[in-house]
Amino acid sequence: MARPMKKEGQALSVADELLQANEEFVRNFNLGDLAVRPRRHLAVLACMDSRILFERCLGLHPGDAHMIRNAGGIATEDAIRSLIVSHHLLDTQEFIIINHTDCGLLKVREDELKKKLSEKMGTSAGAPAHFYAFDDLEENVRQQVRHVKSHPWIPKHIQVRGFVYDVKTGALTEVEEI
Repeated sequence: MARPMKKEGQALSVADELLQANEEFVRNFNLGDLAVRPRRHLAVLACMDSRILFERCLGLHPGDAHMIRNAGGIATEDAIRSLIVSHHLLDTQEFIIINHTDCGLLKVREDELKKKLSEKMGTSAGAPAHFYAFDDLEENVRQQVRHVKSHPWIPKHIQVRGFVYDVKTGALTEVEEI
């Protein structure tokens, strides 16, 4: 399908730049034979923070693991849905949850964020019901691990471990359960 041409002198949008990059990617594409099931039988739930390339910091390659990312690396209903699909349909056998230092959700209070958004937009909204802001990074990781482990459709034999990624050093530190 042909895309409309940009007018002369008009700057490309970021999406247009990405489409150009994709054209180069397609020319060199060699991943079409990867299996749908992750080679390492692993699913990772992590924050969406753009500073963190979890695949690189974990030594993962395309096809190794499912990567589930959202604001805060929170075990929301949708994240748990993805983990359930990952295990029951695609045979993952281990889950890891990664939060990180300097997370945006560490810097806000839930009620203040909702108030700010309502004032800025001139209306309140029913969804999202929660932003899952938190003030204790390690406790948040523990809470997410417990939440995943306690779901009745996550088998008890699935190992679920939690980590904190340090954005200044790149180091992962495991968070022990209490």
